[in-house]
Amino acid sequence: MAAPAPTQPPFTVLLLVPTGIGAAIGGYAGDALPVARAIAQVADCLITHPNVLNGAQLYWPLPNALYVEGYGLDRFAAGDWVLRPVTSNRIGLLLDAAIESDLRLRHLQAADAARATLGLDLTEYVITDAPLAVELRTATSGVSWGTLGNLDSLLRAAETLVKQAGATAIAVVARFPDDADSPALQDYRRGTGVDALAGAEAVISHAIVRTLQVPCAHAPALKPLPPDPDLSPRAAAEELGYTFLPCVLAGLARAPHFAALTGCRPGDLTRDCIDAIVTPATACGGSTLLSLSQTRTRAIAVAANTTQLAVAPEPLGIKATRVNSYLEAIGLLVAQRAGVATDALHPHIPPLRRLLP
Repeated sequence: MAAPAPTQPPFTVLLLVPTGIGAAIGGYAGDALPVARAIAQVADCLITHPNVLNGAQLYWPLPNALYVEGYGLDRFAAGDWVLRPVTSNRIGLLLDAAIESDLRLRHLQAADAARATLGLDLTEYVITDAPLAVELRTATSGVSWGTLGNLDSLLRAAETLVKQAGATAIAVVARFPDDADSPALQDYRRGTGVDALAGAEAVISHAIVRTLQVPCAHAPALKPLPPDPDLSPRAAAEELGYTFLPCVLAGLARAPHFAALTGCRPGDLTRDCIDAIVTPATACGGSTLLSLSQTRTRAIAVAANTTQLAVAPEPLGIKATRVNSYLEAIGLLVAQRAGVATDALHPHIPPLRRLLP
């Protein structure tokens, strides 16, 4: 009997689009999802984060994708944590006490709809013991960020879900400030602005993942905006209803767990599994990319995905392959997976050079 053919390790790609930086692709709700869908056809395993996959009430099932919160990605890339794939999670729903009763009801009905329609497993929900007091800020660069007035209240509620309700993932809905007449919001709705909510959302999810080491994602609670005939298609996903919760619940349903590297088990993913990371070419200063630049992982920097930042890979000592578009990045991934040197795809191949001892 012939010996079985050797198996190849899974080809694993990390798709990164930092939040709140006005990315041309990925700066809106779900507009990087087509990129994720395409890369998922090339990779055996796609690792990415909520900013890429969340489309408010829109989402797309990707069986080979891992939905990983940004702080968890940083710890994973640093080699501190491993990712442990799971079949399903018990999702705890955490609601801000500042949410009005009718808006709270809308979110509870969305959660019940996810249970009845998608078969998701949710625990009892909790309401924070004080309003979270979210405030939004914008840096001079145009990048959004935010603060939380009652972080302790958020963490107490999250701990209740984990310890008393047995939640293995947490969906947070915080009441965000309404500012329908803001020029920044009007620009955003027309496809030219920065997501003012994203920076504060990251603060919320980072705090829970850092403290409790459980998957977490956030959906803002806002009053519906009046219809806008000039709405950009890229902003349209956020205008479909009363809640952004459905995509968060769908993502968390199979979000991998976090474990310390010292407790690594068979089947866990370590940072050494990452074959390539794809990122905007002007947003290369994040912890995840900086950590992976010290490994064998190939960095692919996409020029077309412009941002409000100007952090190129080269000044940071990151060896990255620059491409113009995500289409070109996908071609590069295909060649890498096949083991084809990219020089061989050009009409002129330079001769070998002699290396002197």
